[in-house]
Amino acid sequence: MLIGRIRPVETRTVDVEGPSLEALSAAVAAQLPAGWVATDIPAAMPKGSQLLTSTATMGRRDGVEQIEADDMAALEAKVPEGWQLLSVHSL
Repeated sequence: MLIGRIRPVETRTVDVEGPSLEALSAAVAAQLPAGWVATDIPAAMPKGSQLLTSTATMGRRDGVEQIEADDMAALEAKVPEGWQLLSVHSL
């Protein structure tokens, strides 16, 4: 018997701007829903501007559940669309 841990795979983007990298990070953090983390905050400074801009990406990291199956193929088949298999261990 195999037990797998799964979680939903969902991402969103948000546009932010600020005078520093710290300000960009803070602006993204202020918009994070519970259970989400910032996964990428690329910074750019548009020509003629003194502010940094970013289209930041955030990912969902909550909602972890367990599934069970007799073998790996059956376990992978049980992973729902939009979910990710995180780990597998045997019982």
